[in-house]
Amino acid sequence: MATWSRILGVTAALTLAVGVAAGCSSDNSGTTSDGKVAVVASTNVWGSVAEAVGGEHVDVTSLYTSPDGDPHEFEANAKDTAKVADAGVVVLNGGHYDAYMETAPKNSDAIVINAFDIMEGDEHSGEEHSGDGHDAGHEEDDHSHAPGAVNEHVFYNLPVVGEVANSIADALAEKDSANEQYFRDNAAAFNNQINELRGQLAAIEASDPGAKVAQTEPLAGYLLAEAGLEDVTPAGLQDAVEAGQSPSARDVAATQELISSRGVRALIYNTQAVDDGTKALIAIADGAGVPVVDFTETFPAGVTDYIEWQRANVEALTSALAASATSTP
Repeated sequence: MATWSRILGVTAALTLAVGVAAGCSSDNSGTTSDGKVAVVASTNVWGSVAEAVGGEHVDVTSLYTSPDGDPHEFEANAKDTAKVADAGVVVLNGGHYDAYMETAPKNSDAIVINAFDIMEGDEHSGEEHSGDGHDAGHEEDDHSHAPGAVNEHVFYNLPVVGEVANSIADALAEKDSANEQYFRDNAAAFNNQINELRGQLAAIEASDPGAKVAQTEPLAGYLLAEAGLEDVTPAGLQDAVEAGQSPSARDVAATQELISSRGVRALIYNTQAVDDGTKALIAIADGAGVPVVDFTETFPAGVTDYIEWQRANVEALTSALAASATSTP
């Protein structure tokens, strides 16, 4: 995600995608030499969901896997773009989070699964997003996806991630009908685990209804909302961060006061979006005794499973709220 001092840059990646289009196969079946469905995901988070559903019958490639960098700044090379073009199924976050995947040339038979579009389909009546549609680009979407207008971190929206798993099962069943039941069973098992996580969030809401928290940027908004927590970070700061701009001095000061006065029970910190502003907030939180909860946009080192990742996030949040229960006014 964008830090306070930089603007998202994807132009180079988009130019590269167009430039190598002529060199990509147009008649590829979207399967590997051993008959597995070739799946390409923008990040290891979405790649993990695809692996959970596809199991031994898919070959999943995740383009962005760094535990430290900023996924927004990823620039696809010719090899990456060729993988997208040869895939039978493409899984992306959407909402311009991984814009290079939205515009990258794709096999004419590829099934594109856009998580953001699935979420919008839930939120807007009358709109249909099948999840297994073949519209690769979505350049003509009627909705505004400008930075700051939406929270594009769909991977923190557990119900939508479950729907993405179902859509992946649909897509794989279309590509490999012989293993349809296998894919659907795996998607059902994955959703059972999602529901267990949602049960943990419901427990947070029951024990700490309306507890106030802050974020260094609006990363985990969907997760916090489902847990019944109130993100009281000044809106001006959140909007500026999401737009890749520097927050106003007034909003920064208000956020610092919120933390130093222990007006929040926890500070959610995106470890992949670090600058002087976020470091200052962490220092203030440490000094005030406000628990800091580290969240990420891709898997931390050593983690390869979506459910494991989110379970650790929920448990860290639960522990932070318990630790601050008696110390915050």
